[in-house]
Amino acid sequence: MTTHIDTAERGDDQESTTGLARRDVLKLAGAGPAAMGFMAGVDRQPAKAQDMSNGADNFYTSDLVTVRPVTFKNQYAMRVAGNLFTPKTLNATVRTPAIVVGHPMGAVKEQSANLYATKMAERGFVTLSLDLSFWGASEGSPRNAVSPDIYAEDFSAAVDFLGTQPHVDRARIGAIGICGSGSFVISAAKIDPRLKAIATVSMYDMGAANRNGLRRGLNLEQRKQIIAAAAEQRHVEFTGGEIQYTSGTVHALTATSTPVEREFYDFYRTRRGEFTPDGQSPLLTTHPTLTSNVKFMNFYPFNDIETISPRPLLFITGEIAHSREFSEDAYQRAAEPKELLIIPRAGHVDLYDRATLIPFDKLQSFFSQHLAT
Repeated sequence: MTTHIDTAERGDDQESTTGLARRDVLKLAGAGPAAMGFMAGVDRQPAKAQDMSNGADNFYTSDLVTVRPVTFKNQYAMRVAGNLFTPKTLNATVRTPAIVVGHPMGAVKEQSANLYATKMAERGFVTLSLDLSFWGASEGSPRNAVSPDIYAEDFSAAVDFLGTQPHVDRARIGAIGICGSGSFVISAAKIDPRLKAIATVSMYDMGAANRNGLRRGLNLEQRKQIIAAAAEQRHVEFTGGEIQYTSGTVHALTATSTPVEREFYDFYRTRRGEFTPDGQSPLLTTHPTLTSNVKFMNFYPFNDIETISPRPLLFITGEIAHSREFSEDAYQRAAEPKELLIIPRAGHVDLYDRATLIPFDKLQSFFSQHLAT
């Protein structure tokens, strides 16, 4: 079932979301800091003030919810950091359904995931936002490394942790994956039946995005060049050279910045959503390591997605989201029960934090129905 729902009117200054994906590795040479806009002297345009329309509220907190920082180990003995959100009205004598919330690729739990976790806790669920391994406060070295299998394992480790909480019903645990985490949670759910209901929001298939680009805009020869550049960089780093980083969000806008670059910039590089974890550099936020990013090319999260059935899947995407193709692809491949929910006038990043566009009521009804006793 495909559903369109009406939401609040979109701000007039929102730009069209077309162009190249920020996660495509297009700079095959000079992929270090200078290539990503770190170098002084770039022909820069003054950054627009962040667009706070449609209730943008990434750092939302609630007096109705208790938040507790937690850590737990995944099966690789890596410490995963998260925030556990509990409704203050929780009846401690009753086991409650729980939801794991994963952040966008290259982000941390303080960007979008905490907002979703807070809003769903207000609606009566115990929720857990987490930092994927190698990102934020979770362990993993080098920082910002890409490992899709470990990212999926982190979701299962979160289920392990929630299942030990005295107020959680371990038979009623679901998950929300935002952006890249949508593909990671699907990967996890295919082999972890404890994830009873799965919702994705503005999902990126991180495998397809890196192999093919948006709308298959990356050809095989370009892909091979990217792989060769990463292989050569492995030699450089093995022999003592500096770690190089790639893709992610630009640090300055120029006259040639694409609409997609501007869309991500407005969230990640302004007060709307910028967050730098303790001990890390703002120059490296969102940027995966160059040598590890090619691991996404071996990542096929939608293969066998139909085996998740009869557990339900809800795919949420924006009407004008540049990532819409990935939710539509997953929906076509998945078996029932499934639903594709298209939010009118919404772009990809809009669904990170614009509270009047994000369908929290739909998420509540979905999980209430499918995590019922």
